[in-house]
Amino acid sequence: MHDTTRLLIELGAIILGLGIIGRFAGRIGLSAIPLYLLAGLAFGHGGLFELSASEEFVAIGAEIGVILLLLLLGLEYSASELVDNLRTQYPSGAVDFLLNATPGAVAALVLGWGPVGAVALAGVTWISSSGVIAKVLTDLGRLGNRETPVILGVLVMEDLAMAVYLPLLTTLVAGVGLASGSISLMVALGTVGLVLYVALRHGRLISKAVSSDNPELLLLVVLGLTVLIAGIAQQLHVSAAVGAFLVGIALSGEVAENAHRLFAPLRDLFAAVFFVFFGLSTDPENIPPVLVPALILAVITSVTKVVTGWYAARRAGISPKGRLRAGGALVARGEFSIVIAGLAAGVATQIRPLATAYVLLLVIIGPLAARWTEPLVRAVRPQLLGVPAGGTEKGPGAGPEKEPGTGPDTVSRADSPSAPEGTPEGLQSPGGR
Repeated sequence: MHDTTRLLIELGAIILGLGIIGRFAGRIGLSAIPLYLLAGLAFGHGGLFELSASEEFVAIGAEIGVILLLLLLGLEYSASELVDNLRTQYPSGAVDFLLNATPGAVAALVLGWGPVGAVALAGVTWISSSGVIAKVLTDLGRLGNRETPVILGVLVMEDLAMAVYLPLLTTLVAGVGLASGSISLMVALGTVGLVLYVALRHGRLISKAVSSDNPELLLLVVLGLTVLIAGIAQQLHVSAAVGAFLVGIALSGEVAENAHRLFAPLRDLFAAVFFVFFGLSTDPENIPPVLVPALILAVITSVTKVVTGWYAARRAGISPKGRLRAGGALVARGEFSIVIAGLAAGVATQIRPLATAYVLLLVIIGPLAARWTEPLVRAVRPQLLGVPAGGTEKGPGAGPEKEPGTGPDTVSRADSPSAPEGTPEGLQSPGGR
C-alpha cells in the first residue's frame, strides 16, 4: 500500500476513533483523557497494533496540541487578573506547592531518578486538571457554590506557576551547565516579566494590532504568531508551551474572546492527539512495574489536595462542608501532568509509564473524591464539620451557602472564561490544563 494512502487511512481511523471515544466518555460521565491514553497504549509500541505510517505526523500534532493548550490558557486570563490572583491567593498557592510537589520529589529520589527527575515528578503530582475539575463541577451543579471561586483561584495560581516551572524544567532537562542554565532561566523569567509588563501597559495596542473582523485572518495571524513565538522560545530553552502562554496573556478583550472561540475546536482536536501520542510512546509492559509507586502517590496526593482545598476555603471563610468539597474537587490530575512527563522522559525513562498510571488513577478517583469526600467525612467524623450526630452544622463560616446548582453558571474571565453549556470556559476537557 502506498505510504500516503496508509497515512490517510491511519489518520482517519485515529480521528474517528477519538470522536467515538469522546462520545462514549460523555455518555458514562467520565473524562475522555484516560480513554485517549488507553487508546494510545493499545496502538503504540508494544500494543495490540502498531501505527507506523502516521507516527511522525501524530508527533507533530501532539506538539501543536501542547501549544494550543497553553495559548488558550493564556487567553483565559489577562495580565492584571494574574497579578491580582498572585496578590490574593499566594498563601494557598504556596501550601498547594509544598503539600503536593513534595511527595513527587521524594518518590523520584527514592526511585533513584536524581534531582532532575525529582523536579519533574514534583510537577506531575502538583498540578490539578482544570479540564476534569470543570466537568465535575458542572456535572455536580456546583458552579454557583461559594467554594467554587476558591477552587478556580488555586487553579489560576497553578497556571501562573507554570510560566516559571516549565522554563526551569526545560533548562534542567537540556543538561546545560550551571552558568548556561542560570542564564537560560534568567532569560525565561525576564521574558515572562517583560510580557506581563507590556500586557499590563500596552495590551490594548497589541490586541488592536492583531484584531481583525475576518475570522480567517484572525485565526491565521494568531496561530502564526503563536507558533513562531513558541519556536523562538524553545530555541532559547524557555519552553514552547510558555511562549504560547505568553502570547495568550498579551491578547485581551474582544480579540481574546474571538480567538478563544476560533481556537477551542482546534485545541480539543490536537489536545486529544497529544494524549494519544503520549500513550503511543509508552510501552504497556513498562506500566506494571510502576503501578505500586503510582498507587501510593495517588493516595497520598489525593489527601494532600483535600488538605489544600480545606486550607484555601478556610481562608475565604467557607464552612467546613464547603472546605471538603473544595478539597475533593482538586484531586484530579490530567493534562499538565502528561505534558511535564513528556518533557522529562529523556532524563527519567520510567516517568512516562508512571505518569500514565498516575493520571489514569486520579482521573478516575478525582470525580469520586469530589462527590464523596464531604459525605464520607460527615459519616465518619461529623465533629470535624461541627455537626453533632443528628444535629446541624455549627461554627464560624457555617453561614448560608449557595445550594449546588444555584447562582450564575459563569463567572468573570479572571475566574473562568467562557464555555459552552454552562461549563467554565477554557476549563473544559481536554482543553483546560
